[in-house]
Amino acid sequence: MQISPLLVVALILTAPLSAQQPPASPQPPRKLLNPSVAHYPHQLESDLESLRQAALSSDYAYRQVAHLTENIGPRLSGSAQAQTAVEYVAGELKRLGLEVTLEKVMVPHWVRGVETGALVEFPGQSPNTTQKIVLTALGGSVATSVEGITAEVVTVNNFDELHALGQDKVTGKIVLFDEKFDKRMVAAGLAGEAYGQAVIYRALGANEAAKLGAVAALLRSVGGAEFRLPHTGASFYLPDVPKIPFGAVTAEDANLLVNLAAQGKVRMHLTLTPQTLPDAPSFNVIADLKGGEHSEQVVIVSGHLDSWDLGTGAIDDAAGVAVAMQAAQLLKQLHLRPKRTIRVIAWMNEENGGAGSKAYAKDYAAEVANHVAVIESDQGAGHPIGFSVHAVPLAIQNLKRLSLILQSIGAGSLSYAEEAEADITPLERLGVPAFGIHQDGRTYFDYHHTAADTLDKVDPKLLQENAAAMAMLAYTIANLPDPLPR
Repeated sequence: MQISPLLVVALILTAPLSAQQPPASPQPPRKLLNPSVAHYPHQLESDLESLRQAALSSDYAYRQVAHLTENIGPRLSGSAQAQTAVEYVAGELKRLGLEVTLEKVMVPHWVRGVETGALVEFPGQSPNTTQKIVLTALGGSVATSVEGITAEVVTVNNFDELHALGQDKVTGKIVLFDEKFDKRMVAAGLAGEAYGQAVIYRALGANEAAKLGAVAALLRSVGGAEFRLPHTGASFYLPDVPKIPFGAVTAEDANLLVNLAAQGKVRMHLTLTPQTLPDAPSFNVIADLKGGEHSEQVVIVSGHLDSWDLGTGAIDDAAGVAVAMQAAQLLKQLHLRPKRTIRVIAWMNEENGGAGSKAYAKDYAAEVANHVAVIESDQGAGHPIGFSVHAVPLAIQNLKRLSLILQSIGAGSLSYAEEAEADITPLERLGVPAFGIHQDGRTYFDYHHTAADTLDKVDPKLLQENAAAMAMLAYTIANLPDPLPR
């Protein structure tokens, strides 16, 4: 999961990320179905119950996550593992009987190298000793020399403090941004908003430091847990600004640097040797389960196939790909044929560029009127609360009955969002109703973009709930009498 660079740039100049508008309508009661909401046709309601039961008793999605993470492993765009994942998902969807297309996209090919940090001078230092700093390069970072660099560290909390230091105090230094991830917001159910506040420094911090002459920049990891795990993620260089190495340190090491710098001079030896190779060919996997009477109309279910390289990308986003695949698998298992085509997409390059979703919006622009809805799961594998929706109020109203039905698994919320999910934003901007599965995010950012994003973080039962929610939403939209209004 990431935020688009254009959105980041706009937001740093204007407003906080992911500002939410009030829901288009009140959330339905959790205990009793509302008798004032009209039922769907009997057959549709019966089919939805069959989908729910089948999803909640299936391990199909979990098996897909296990293969993508443990058999294939990290899937950074341009890597051999990303290509293997493309071939695996395409083969599996063909096996299910779907019509599979590989849509070629050119993706960034950034590879991680050596990444080490050590304090070589600090107050109270014992003779001939150093202190290790646990860190990782941020995606897209340029390299230091092979030998590394040694420079004094200055610490700031935000861009205002950096600019207040001025060029004289920043030139030749390593800048640490100590913006803290707001755990109180996470506990209040606002994990995405907390992430948005902190991630702006990851996106653009190197640029602001470089403008004042810094030789490198570091960031307090954007994440919730303090397990001395560094969190990677995409960073972006602006035109006409010198490119300097950029990394993330753990929360504990950020605290250490801030505390020592308050006592006196701190110097660090930093080595980062990533490489940006020429763009590489890759693919979106597109697979159609053809509909009946309105087969030309499409409902997309999706997740992104690429992942960062520190862990194995289980919650970000093998889980999303797997529940999208299971939406089709369940329909095949139950011999249900929707009126409209269900299209499964495994997007490529969500994490560091969004090339896959941009290519799809461009390649299918002539067909966008027949895209009835687009759904993505990219918030992990926690309990689904419902859906974040970017659509007109009438479209949301048409799904109120489904929201009541989904109360049986605690997934009945339908709330308006300015942006549902990153990969589906290009279609959303073309007017396609967009839905992101809204999950319990209280632990998601503990592991997000870290070496701990592994299969054990996926609860099979909660994954079943996500698969049920995805399949039931897609099937409902595919079988409504009319396309969702725009």
